[in-house]
Amino acid sequence: MNVIGIGNALVDVILPVESDNILKELDLPKGSMQLIDRKWLRRIQKGTSHVKAELASGGSAANTVHGLAALGVETGFIGSIGEDEFGSFFADDLVEKGIKPLLRFGTEPTGQAMALVSPDSERTFGTFLGSAMELAPDHLEAGRFEGYDMLYIEGYLVQNHALIEEAVSLAKKAGLKVALDLASYNVVDDNREFLKHLLLDYVDLVFANEEESASMTGLEPEQAVLDLQKMCGEAVVKIGSKGALVARGEKLVHVEAVKANPVDTSGAGDLFAAGYIYGLSKGLSSRQCGGIGTVLAGKVIEFMGPKLPGESWKEIKNTLKSIEGNDE
Repeated sequence: MNVIGIGNALVDVILPVESDNILKELDLPKGSMQLIDRKWLRRIQKGTSHVKAELASGGSAANTVHGLAALGVETGFIGSIGEDEFGSFFADDLVEKGIKPLLRFGTEPTGQAMALVSPDSERTFGTFLGSAMELAPDHLEAGRFEGYDMLYIEGYLVQNHALIEEAVSLAKKAGLKVALDLASYNVVDDNREFLKHLLLDYVDLVFANEEESASMTGLEPEQAVLDLQKMCGEAVVKIGSKGALVARGEKLVHVEAVKANPVDTSGAGDLFAAGYIYGLSKGLSSRQCGGIGTVLAGKVIEFMGPKLPGESWKEIKNTLKSIEGNDE
């Protein structure tokens, strides 16, 4: 299975903060993703100027695509960057990891995701989209979907309704399956009817966490995952330290989380999706797919940033072999 992702091309600026007080000072609800303008970006930069930052190429879909590429899946990524240092950083990272860059240059600077990491490892995003928001329906071409089997969409992008409508329409015409991550409860709150339309008419697989699934359905996780499955055919609801619920076919499976020493939860959901889709590419069961997802999610939260360091992948691949060979 070859996977093409579409999402906001961002550079993550990872900022470990000493307390949650700074989130209140900067008007950032803990655990949320807030879209910010340049003025708000400067406020965050000033308020965190004492914090040592780390940079990583990011954006939710890009993180998932990076995970898939590390597992040997052929991947591509559609996005928009600025003609600047951050844009070069983002594009070079795709190429280095073997991901086909399907990028365009916008007139705005490359987007930045200011990721404030609380002492309990929860991350809160203030996202300046910059050139990422310049991606438009007429930038998509049917030929870009050729050679791929699945389109993966990050929920943060669904606020651009026309773009997503065009992307899923072209993907379906090209015979691709569509996977969607709901991204954030506030994104769901603002786009609920459009998301229902996508789930009913285009999406084959949906990922959500407890808050997102509750916002989408008004139900507790066990009922929410079944409700989501009715809309699109296959659904995953991640339930934090309790693992994940997977509804596929006639089965509802609870997959336990792996033990981890969390440092930063950035990228946990993105890497879960990478692991799950990798399992699908191998024709594995829902339990095995979910198990691989929890392994990747549990591992990435032990590091600062949304990606796994290169040296950790050898150990992970050995773990995955045991999951692939065991379907209890």
